[in-house]
Amino acid sequence: MNKLTNQILSGAVVTLLLVCAHNASAEKIWNWRYTSGSVVARGTLTTAETADAQGFYPILSIAGHRNGERITGLHPTGKSIPGNEPFTLDNLIRIDAQGQITPHGFGFTTASGGYANTFYAEFLATPVYMEVFITPVNYSELPIKFSATPVTEPEIQLDAPVGGSEKMDD
Repeated sequence: MNKLTNQILSGAVVTLLLVCAHNASAEKIWNWRYTSGSVVARGTLTTAETADAQGFYPILSIAGHRNGERITGLHPTGKSIPGNEPFTLDNLIRIDAQGQITPHGFGFTTASGGYANTFYAEFLATPVYMEVFITPVNYSELPIKFSATPVTEPEIQLDAPVGGSEKMDD
């Protein structure tokens, strides 16, 4: 095969792989963080690529740390974290200055067996984000400062082969 044919086929394969990779991972990655006094939690969320009619994206997974302790997983949608019944999680998030999460919020577990429910208390006179954190020996409910931002994907550009206008066969 000549060089031009090889370059055309190589470019086609790279383009096909990029398209397949993008379509296979129809997910959005977010950086999130919240703080309150002695509490610092942060990490990444993975959501569906598409929002619902209210602009909320379903959270599919979570990674990160709370006060240096590893977050081990997202608590299931429709369930309450243990000790916080009957408040069920909806695990939804949206791009918005206030009310990025709902009054149901999202939940996660930590490596030592703690459970967190982070939510937006819009029902209070002055709405605020809150965290309920439960361990086998402790229960806390604190106002927090919360933010989450989707990570923008870099645009991939394929350059034309160097000297693409010249004759390429040997």
